[in-house]
Amino acid sequence: MLAKVLSYGLQGIEAYPVEIEVDVTRGLPAVNVVGLPDSAIKESRERVKSAIKNSGFSWPAERITISLAPSGVKKEGTCFDLPIALGILAATEQLDNSRLVKYCILGELALDGTLRPVKGVLPISMAIAKSTPKNIVLPNQNAKEAGVVSDIAVWPIKTLKETVEFLHQPEIFKPFKLDLKNLFKENCHYNIDFAEVKGQYLAKRALEVAVSGGHNIAMIGPPGSGKTMLAKRIPTIMPDLTLEEALEVTKIHSVSGTLAIKDGVISTRPFRSVHHGISSVALVGGGTIPVPGEISLSHHGVLFLDELPEFRRDALEALRQPLEDGVIRVSRINKSLLFPASFTLVAAMNPCPCGYYTDPKRACTCGTTKIQHYLGKISGPLLDRIDIHIELPSVRYKELSETKEAEPSAMIKSRIEKTRDIQRERFLPEGVFYNAQMNTKLIKKYCILDNEAKELLKLAMNELGLSARAYDKILKVSRTIADLANSETILTEHISEAIQYRSLDRQW
Repeated sequence: MLAKVLSYGLQGIEAYPVEIEVDVTRGLPAVNVVGLPDSAIKESRERVKSAIKNSGFSWPAERITISLAPSGVKKEGTCFDLPIALGILAATEQLDNSRLVKYCILGELALDGTLRPVKGVLPISMAIAKSTPKNIVLPNQNAKEAGVVSDIAVWPIKTLKETVEFLHQPEIFKPFKLDLKNLFKENCHYNIDFAEVKGQYLAKRALEVAVSGGHNIAMIGPPGSGKTMLAKRIPTIMPDLTLEEALEVTKIHSVSGTLAIKDGVISTRPFRSVHHGISSVALVGGGTIPVPGEISLSHHGVLFLDELPEFRRDALEALRQPLEDGVIRVSRINKSLLFPASFTLVAAMNPCPCGYYTDPKRACTCGTTKIQHYLGKISGPLLDRIDIHIELPSVRYKELSETKEAEPSAMIKSRIEKTRDIQRERFLPEGVFYNAQMNTKLIKKYCILDNEAKELLKLAMNELGLSARAYDKILKVSRTIADLANSETILTEHISEAIQYRSLDRQW
C-alpha cells in the first residue's frame, strides 16, 4: 500500500515542501530511501524501525521504498524521521492514511519513540504560513519557535505513540499559542553594561560614534587594556531589534542549530566572537549543503575579530564582499544561495607582536621591521572598510580604583537612537539608513564643511600623509559626530575628532 506525508526541507535559510511517499510491497525485507538523502536520512531506517517497535506498533517484514520528492534536490537532517515512521504506519494500515493530508510533520525519533527537537523550525513555519495545510506537528521542544508565526496552528507532540493518538483524535488536543510581544520583551535584556568599564573614555566615545553612524571600528592597544570587554558591550548601546529584524536573525540561528530552545526568538543583538584560526568557509558559510557562517550569524549585530593580524589571509579577504554588499552569495553547481550579512565589524589587535609598543611602562621587544610586517598582514582593501581606528592605553590604577560608576549603556543608547533618527530622516529618499553607507555622491551632498573645517582637513591630509580613502572615511565619521552634536554643518571640532580616529593610516 502507498502512503504520502508532507514535510519540509531547508535550502540555505529558506524552506521548501518535501513529499514523502512510502510504498510497502511483498518481497524480501528491505528498506530503500531514494531522492538524494544524506547520511543522516539513510541512517533513519534504524531509528524509525526501533521507534516503531518500541512504541507498540508492528514493523512490516516486507519491501519498503521511501521516496523524498522533489527527487533532484539534496536532502539533509533528521527532521524526516517522524513523517517516515507515520508513512510506514499508514502504508501498513496501522494509521488512517486520510488523516495525514491535513498536517505538515517533522521531528527526529529516539529509539524509544520519543521526539527530539530539530533545527530550522522557524523558516519552515514561515513557509507553511504561505501555503496549505497550515497545521504543523512537531516535537514539543520546538513549539515556542514555531509559535512565533501566528498564522499557523502548532501541535506539539512528545512521542510517536502520542502522534498517532493525535491524528486519530485531534479534538482532545489543543494547539500551542504564544504571546510573541511578551516573549520579545522578556528576552530583550543584557547581563552586561558599559557602567562596569572603568576609564577608557576616548574608546567609549569612539564606540558611541561608531554605533551611531554604523561604522566599523578597529581597537589597537596592549594586552589587558579592555578591548574585548568594550567589544562585548557594544550590543547594549545599539538600538533595539525591531520584530522584523528579530525574526530574520532568529531564522538564521534556527537553520544553524544555534538557537536556544527556551528562547523561541532572539530579542537581543547578536555578538559573535571568532577565533583567529577560523577557516574562510566557517566564517562566510558553505559546505556541500550550504549553511550560514559566522558572518551571517552576526547579522544585525557585531562580529568581533580579536587579534586581527593573526587571522588567515583568505579569511580576512572573505570579509570584503559582505562588508560592501550586506549579503553573502554562496555558489554551488546547481544553485546559488544568498545569506544576509549586515553587521558591524569590530576588530581588536595589539600594536606589535609582543603587544607593548605603545605601553609607556613595558618595553617593546619587537624591531621596526617586525612591527611593519605584523601590521602589513591587514590588507589595504580590508582597512578601507574600517572607518574608525583608535588606540587604547593601559588602564591606570587611579581609574580602576574609582568608586563612581561610569555612564551606563542606557544613557549612551538614548543619544545613539536620537542620532539614528536624524540619519533615517535625512536618507529617507536615498535608500540608505546611516552615514557609513554613504557613497561619493551622498558624501558631497550631505557632508558640508565650514571654511575652518576645510582648512583643517587640508592640513591633516598634507601633514599626516593621509590617503584618499582616509579622506572619505573622515568625512563620513565627522558627519556622524556632527549629528551627535545636532549640527547641520560639519565644524572644526567634528573634523578634528574624526582625524583622531585614523590611527592605522598614520602607521602605514
